[in-house]
Amino acid sequence: MADITSLTAYDIAEGVRARKFSAVDVSKAFLARAQALNPTLNAFLVILEKECLAQAEQVDRDVAAGKKMRLAGVPVAVKDNINIKGAPTTCSSKILEGYIAPYDATVITHLRAEGAVFIGKTNLDEFAMGSSTDNSAFGVTRNPWALDRVPGGSSGGSAAAVAARLAPVALGSDTGGSIRQPAALCGIVGLKPTYGRVSRYGLVAFASSLDQIGPLTTDVRDAALVQSVIEGHDPRDSTSAKFQAQDLLGGFEDSIKGLKVGIPKECFMEGLDPEVEQATRRALESLKELGVETREVSLPTMSSGLSVYYLVAPSEASANLARFDGVRYGHSAGRAPLPTGEGGRRPGEGTSLLDLYERSRGEGFGPEVKRRIMLGTYALSAGYYEAYYGKAQRVRTLIRRDFDKAFAEVDLLLTPTTPTPAFKIGEKVSDPLQMYLNDVFTIPCNLAGVSGISLPAGLSKSGLPIGVQLMGRNFEEGILLRASRALEKSGMRIQQVPNPLPLGEDARRAGEGK
Repeated sequence: MADITSLTAYDIAEGVRARKFSAVDVSKAFLARAQALNPTLNAFLVILEKECLAQAEQVDRDVAAGKKMRLAGVPVAVKDNINIKGAPTTCSSKILEGYIAPYDATVITHLRAEGAVFIGKTNLDEFAMGSSTDNSAFGVTRNPWALDRVPGGSSGGSAAAVAARLAPVALGSDTGGSIRQPAALCGIVGLKPTYGRVSRYGLVAFASSLDQIGPLTTDVRDAALVQSVIEGHDPRDSTSAKFQAQDLLGGFEDSIKGLKVGIPKECFMEGLDPEVEQATRRALESLKELGVETREVSLPTMSSGLSVYYLVAPSEASANLARFDGVRYGHSAGRAPLPTGEGGRRPGEGTSLLDLYERSRGEGFGPEVKRRIMLGTYALSAGYYEAYYGKAQRVRTLIRRDFDKAFAEVDLLLTPTTPTPAFKIGEKVSDPLQMYLNDVFTIPCNLAGVSGISLPAGLSKSGLPIGVQLMGRNFEEGILLRASRALEKSGMRIQQVPNPLPLGEDARRAGEGK
């Protein structure tokens, strides 16, 4: 039997439905690989072996009973800020260490209904705040292409898991590029849907007006398949949109001749790695060869995206993370003082409720989360709200208008995904501004609420993946995915998924289905 862990999600589901192999066979293969490689990569915070196998057994029973499921037996890795009932949700933060989710996120409910099984929860920058997965309280994740490099962030664990074939599919969340940026650095596909297309119910909020859940996969067809399963209106999420459903795989392979693609002149900026620029220009030439009309467009406010984001996102984070107070759930530095006063206080107890809050949050949050909470609290404070947060929201409106103007001329926009390939672990931790610059091309997409996808665009001379980004109009993911598929089929992809880590014999045999 062929190596099951090399198959796409589409082929796995097709094979399980046709009973060429069982869902249990699939789960065992991926579990063996994950258990062999995760100690080095640290992509997973927890591997859900018993739960995964139990779900796979149920899928096999359902298939035998004739139930049709689009993701039958497909293992899915889930970023650890998305709830799976009965599993930990830590957001890679000590403040939530030991917390067990009491309910499924809506995306998990959708995936269960279509036969997906959940292999584990993946590492991330704490509360999704970062671009490297350096900021996890539970250790860094390593890039499978080069173990001394970051996988990107904040969905670094999800991207590394898919790139190293520990799972065929992963879910991530994208607030300023946290799906697309790690997808680019790990050589896979990462889709950020239009804001509101996928329910955020069960996603631990970072910045509510920006957060969106999406898939990370090895190819575009898998991204379209998973997206078609997880999307849809959800009355439990007040930001969930009502939109005309599309068959994302219908017409998926059709020609893109006649489409118009714009490349913003502002994207070829100072600091852009020459190899990334070359890869972007090659993608543009590939589109031309496919019959696409290309033209230069302008997004004048693109350079303001970082400044706007780092006022809006921290402000919303400051409000959202106020709930982590050491009282209701998660880490607590101690109980409030006894009514008898200071003389009756037990060792370790605070002198007041405020002291409990301060100590719990001080001990539970890491440096980057504290930095962003303080930035946001300052921006929202009396006397500064209008000067900072209010002005940022006005500029955000201008960014949306720039996108509207560009999309009046073209169907899609093409940019690099990241300014450089993957950088070394720890290289930018002490320089937040340099770290933030990694998201310069992805952030405007979130601020405007439009859809975006990162596609593999080859390797640098040093063997590191490079990604390019396509962005599309609101709720026109069908066009975005069709163009992405055409580019992929034209040869703009990374054929060989690396395996720099030797598998043990048992894991190798399990992966081959023997």
